[in-house]
Amino acid sequence: VQLVESGGGLVQSGGSLRLSCAASGFTFSIYAMKWFRQAPGKERELVASISSGGLYINYADSVKERFTISRDNAKNTVYLQMNSLKPEDTAKYFCHAARAARVLWGQGTQVTVSS
Repeated sequence: VQLVESGGGLVQSGGSLRLSCAASGFTFSIYAMKWFRQAPGKERELVASISSGGLYINYADSVKERFTISRDNAKNTVYLQMNSLKPEDTAKYFCHAARAARVLWGQGTQVTVSS
């Protein structure tokens, strides 16, 4: 059972990145998925969420109109498309799966945005 994030890296301000989170070992399609991020010295914050079927989507105010969460249940993968990146988006990004009392976390992928 695991979540594996990829797609992070170093990008200039205004650039784009696409994060992926590949799930294995559980029934991905029935889990709600979320992306969190944590910057050094700060608390982990929720960035975006998507329901199991993809019908319900929510974003933090700080990323609305710039980030897009999506999922492909056939590929057991959730994505986070990040556009118009800002230095304040610099953080480690974590994938999160939840259903009832079961919660799973990935190991995270680092995103660094230079000014």
